[in-house]
Amino acid sequence: MIDAHFHIWRQADLPWLMGSMQPRIFGPYEPIRRDYGIEEYRADSAAGGITGAVYVQANWAPGRAMDEVRFVAESARRAGFPVGIVAYADMLAEDVRPQLDALAAGPSVCGVRMQLHWHDNPLYRFASGPDLARNAILQHNVARLGDYGWSFDLQVFAGQMAGAAELAAACPDVTFVLQHAGMLEDLSEPGIAEWRKGMALLAGQPNVVSKLSGLGTFLRRNDPNHIAFVARETIALFGAERCLFGSNFPIEKLWASYADLIAAHRAAVATLRAAEQAQIFAGTARRIYKLK
Repeated sequence: MIDAHFHIWRQADLPWLMGSMQPRIFGPYEPIRRDYGIEEYRADSAAGGITGAVYVQANWAPGRAMDEVRFVAESARRAGFPVGIVAYADMLAEDVRPQLDALAAGPSVCGVRMQLHWHDNPLYRFASGPDLARNAILQHNVARLGDYGWSFDLQVFAGQMAGAAELAAACPDVTFVLQHAGMLEDLSEPGIAEWRKGMALLAGQPNVVSKLSGLGTFLRRNDPNHIAFVARETIALFGAERCLFGSNFPIEKLWASYADLIAAHRAAVATLRAAEQAQIFAGTARRIYKLK
């Protein structure tokens, strides 16, 4: 099995873990406000039979993207555990190529994430504005990832998905990995309808895949029924070959064990053919992130 979304960290390297408690999208985080190393992650994920994983950048201090890559690569080397790395780069820089060249010199980088999610609720807001996906400089820089053979991990809310679909259309040589199945946070009937509409727009772009991860973020619990609903809707739009599992550990550790989390995800896709399940739990991630 491949875990396509996890984090490890040292508290001293993450500004949001230091100093006073800062509100976060996933709620109170005292239990994980500490070092979370690869040894603890391996112990947690053993319940899932994980044989490889993809680390997704965790917002180290500005200018330290290469330090983050080195830390993760060294942790993986020490543990003897294969890890691909989705690193950070500033896609609003005038020319992102110097940053990408530096990342390419490091080991195991297979993609880039710069979080674009913006919401009317300030607690859910990360990006500087709602329409960064439509920014011409960002589109040009994201298109550069195709020259490196790297993907772009795309993080947006439902109201931003039309712009995100335009970004994907503008960068046909880049694979976009939609984070957390589009971060469904409004479970009202209109909210679900808006999410479905946006997801259909993204699924209509052949270079977009969806990650089934972080589905407890807004509920702040491991809810098998919710996971099954999101998985069913997402797979119906994208197909199993364009979906992949990610644990979002240790964030999900705030409310679930790895064993319970993987059990909920397995139950959500239990009616699919074995080959389709294999795509979600390994094949798609291996293909998209070019894992060996």
